[in-house]
Amino acid sequence: MKNNKAVVILHNIRSAYNVGAIFRTADAAGVSKIYLTGYTPAPIDRFGRERKDIAKSALGAQKIVEWDHLKQIGSLIAKLKKEGFEIVAVEQAKNSVDYKKFKMKQKTVFLFGNEVRGVSKQLLNKCDSVIEIPMRGEKESLNVSVSAGVVLFCVLGV
Repeated sequence: MKNNKAVVILHNIRSAYNVGAIFRTADAAGVSKIYLTGYTPAPIDRFGRERKDIAKSALGAQKIVEWDHLKQIGSLIAKLKKEGFEIVAVEQAKNSVDYKKFKMKQKTVFLFGNEVRGVSKQLLNKCDSVIEIPMRGEKESLNVSVSAGVVLFCVLGV
């Protein structure tokens, strides 16, 4: 069952396999829409052909979950805020809170950023909240598709 209160933005994700994996997770978690922004690859290329690399990891979820591809993220965030969405970045930052303590109070956008650089400080400043997954090991972070799975399943109560 789709959760019309949950939307995902993938901004400047490099790997088509990560995008496909997040489509699959978003479908499983009931996310209603994914916005692909910046240079994040879309399931359909500029020639109208299905991208086999995304399809391989999405296993058809790219045909189920509604999506839109936009170059600019700033105007999208402003539009979603006007529609009553809370914008929540998933990123390690000074003002971030543990994702397990975050409670959805309204329609929510979960913003995931680049595999290496994450979500920029400029974008973090446009967000209403920043949540992170605490790391106990030596590595600083999880793969973006794994992070999406952890956060979406926990916060959406799947």
